[in-house]
Amino acid sequence: MTDSPTAAEPHAVEAPLPVRRVSFYYPADTDPMWAPHLPEFAAAANAISLGMPYAEPLFIKAVRSTFDQIDDDLRARSETYIRQETGHHTQHKRFNDIIVARYPAARRVQWMMAKNSAWVWRRSPKFRVAYAAAGETISYGVARWTEENLGRLMDRADPVPATLYLWHLAEEIEHKSNTFDVFEATDGSRLRYAWAAFVGFTTIAFFTAVGALVQLWGEKRLRNPLTWFRLVRLAVSMAFVLVPTLVLSALPGHHPRDFTDPIYLPAWLAQYDPETGTMPLWSPHGSTGSDRSATEGSALA
Repeated sequence: MTDSPTAAEPHAVEAPLPVRRVSFYYPADTDPMWAPHLPEFAAAANAISLGMPYAEPLFIKAVRSTFDQIDDDLRARSETYIRQETGHHTQHKRFNDIIVARYPAARRVQWMMAKNSAWVWRRSPKFRVAYAAAGETISYGVARWTEENLGRLMDRADPVPATLYLWHLAEEIEHKSNTFDVFEATDGSRLRYAWAAFVGFTTIAFFTAVGALVQLWGEKRLRNPLTWFRLVRLAVSMAFVLVPTLVLSALPGHHPRDFTDPIYLPAWLAQYDPETGTMPLWSPHGSTGSDRSATEGSALA
C-alpha cells in the first residue's frame, strides 16, 4: 500500500491496563463440546480458540516492533496489553489440548493457522500492525455479539470453559483501543487498515468454519440438517455485527472509543479478586455471579 496516512485528530492514551493472572483448571471429564445445547457454537468457539496461540503472539510481536516509534505513555499501556494477550493465548493453549485430544484432525487446522501467521509476518511492518489492529476490532465485535446473545449461548454451558471465553472477551472490550492507537501512531492509512481487515476477516471466517466442521465431523453431526441450519444462523447473526463494526472502524476519523461498549461483561469482569487471582465461575445471565470461587475451575498462575 502506498497511500498516505489519513489525518486524524490524536486521541489521548489511556492509563495502563489491569493485568489479571488467572489460570484455568479443567476436570478430567471436561467435554470440549462445552455448550451441549448448542454444539455448533461450541465448535465454532473452539475453532477460534485453536488459533489463539498463533494470532495473539503475532499481534504481540507486531505491537512490540513499534516500541521505538511510539511515545512513553502508549508504550506503557502496550506493555500491559501484551501481558493481557499473553495470558489469553497461554490459557487457550491449555484448553486446546483437550480439544485436540478429542479431535486429532484439529492438529492439521492448527498447522494451517501457524502457516497463515507466518505468512502475515512476512508482510510489511505497517501491514502487520494494521492486521493486528483489525484483529482486535474483530475480537471486540465478537464480544459485542456474544453479550447480545449471552443467555442463549452461555446459560446452559459448562461454567469453566464459559468463564475462559468470557474473561477473554471482556478483556478484549477493555483493550479495544490499544492496538488501534499503535496503528494510528505509526501509520494511520485507512486503506491499508481496510485491506488488512478484509484479509483478517476472511481468514478468521475460513479457519472458524474448517475448525468447527472438523469437530462436528468427529461428533458425527454433519449429516443432521439441524447442524447446518444452526451453523448458517450463527454465521449470519455474527456477520450482521462484525461487518458493520469493521466498516465503521475503517472510516476516516473513526476510533474504537467511538463504539458503545457492552455493559454486562465489563461489570462481570470487575468481580476479579486481585488478592487471590480468581474470578467467580460463570453463572446464568442476570445473576451476580456463582457462589463458587473460580479456584474450583481456575487457580492463581
